[in-house]
Amino acid sequence: MKYLIVGLGNIGDEYRNTRHNIGFMVVDHYAASKSAVWDDRRYGFVTSLREKNAQLVLLKPSTYMNLSGMAVRYWLQKENIPIENLLVVVDDLNLPFGTLRLRMKGSDGGHNGLKNIESCLLTANYSRLRFGIGSEFSTGHQIDFVLGELSTEDKQRLDERLDITDRIISSFCLQGMERTMNLFNGK
Repeated sequence: MKYLIVGLGNIGDEYRNTRHNIGFMVVDHYAASKSAVWDDRRYGFVTSLREKNAQLVLLKPSTYMNLSGMAVRYWLQKENIPIENLLVVVDDLNLPFGTLRLRMKGSDGGHNGLKNIESCLLTANYSRLRFGIGSEFSTGHQIDFVLGELSTEDKQRLDERLDITDRIISSFCLQGMERTMNLFNGK
């Protein structure tokens, strides 16, 4: 079976360590754990690897967050991957930092990257891993918060959370989304 694992973020050094790039951080960590090398391809940075009997295509769209759907649609079609084998990793303001929540489908929750994916795929029925970034910002400063760097406290917790996301990605590909949700949601 073939899977597409997409980490959402924004390209460019100015965004590298921001909360909004947590999706990139997750897939970067997973790729590094497998010694996978990224290649600059159409609509994004891509790497492929095997996880037991599963073939994974990892994608970091180069289209910027709000146009991620074009890259997702292109790579699903190019690699002939069914939508049920798609996992999108995204930051979530509505969850405390480090909280991980898996969903098989759902709303975009106000996230422009997810809105664009839904628009391009014509469905919200795809799996997503939401990585909580918290919401410690004052009214009117949401953009500054999501495009700001992680706090010292969050940086200290990040590696442990990324180790868990590695296990989630592996489980999604080897055991399916329902089993993975049972194993990891609420923990």
